[in-house]
Amino acid sequence: QIQLVQSGGGVVQTGDSLRLSCAAWGDTFYAFAGAWFRQAPGKEREFVAAITWNSDKVEYTSSVQGRFTISKDNAKKTLYLQMNDLKSEDTGIYYCAVDEHFGSPWNGFGEYWGQGSQVTVST
Repeated sequence: QIQLVQSGGGVVQTGDSLRLSCAAWGDTFYAFAGAWFRQAPGKEREFVAAITWNSDKVEYTSSVQGRFTISKDNAKKTLYLQMNDLKSEDTGIYYCAVDEHFGSPWNGFGEYWGQGSQVTVST
């Protein structure tokens, strides 16, 4: 059993940076792949980024490629999402998730989920 607790988020301006954290409670976090999803107002939840259990592979949705960086610290049992050059279209609720399996289709990913963090990018 893993519990994920998110922190970070907030209101920023276009071009700013923000880092989301997802801290895990449970002894097996190291063995899980991690991912971030987001849900914009009125839209379905979408995949943002994912990382393998040992950080040897990452994947991003095209709209955040080059701006966002996902990382995983197994010693600290924490998943991160560094978001740079934020745009208004990045606004939404961001969720972290972990799963034993890494790979698309991402809509099937997520054995455990964080509670969500609101990110609002204002112009």
